[in-house]
Amino acid sequence: MKLILLGAPGAGKGTQAERISERFQIPTISTGERLRAAMKEGTELGKRAQSYMESGALVPDEVVIGIIKEYLSSDSCKNGFILDGFPRSIPQAEALDAMGVELDAVLSIEVADEKIVERMSGRRVCTECGSTYHVIYTPTKVSGVCDKCGTELTIRKDDAPETVLSRLETYHSITEPLKEFYSEKGLLITVEGQEKLEDTSALVNAALSRFE
Repeated sequence: MKLILLGAPGAGKGTQAERISERFQIPTISTGERLRAAMKEGTELGKRAQSYMESGALVPDEVVIGIIKEYLSSDSCKNGFILDGFPRSIPQAEALDAMGVELDAVLSIEVADEKIVERMSGRRVCTECGSTYHVIYTPTKVSGVCDKCGTELTIRKDDAPETVLSRLETYHSITEPLKEFYSEKGLLITVEGQEKLEDTSALVNAALSRFE
């Protein structure tokens, strides 16, 4: 199965990608991870990406697309893949089409903005062991203290409400138009994100059952 996952930051794409990957035995392709891998391997495109990142500039679409294309043609993806975080825009989606990549489905996980803000601003992280919690959904036994190592929890900058709202604005203006782009191709599947992770997973499983 060749799948794209869409959804706002905090919609739960990463968790669902892990579960889909395990279920269908296909790799999840994260743009960030592939960029870092290409730089570590010292590929031609990896070197180009590194030069942009070291200067503080955004890596151009053509370099990102080239790195993704290289990986899609590898043996790791011969039975399918999940694209998480790519494409992020219509031009990237058009470039994917131009590469001749045929998709089976584009799954969009829908969660209201106010719920995203609640989810992300309530997240707490342990700087010592990396454990994550949520003040509503997965609270610690002692408020503000990690259950595992006793370290004081912090809020990541990315999870601050003003940062979340800014990221949502970017998503709605740049990435969300992809829903219409793929809907017109008959590829879009929409799932409403639920309060409970297992409930969302059940809906995702049902939506993808025809690909088994």
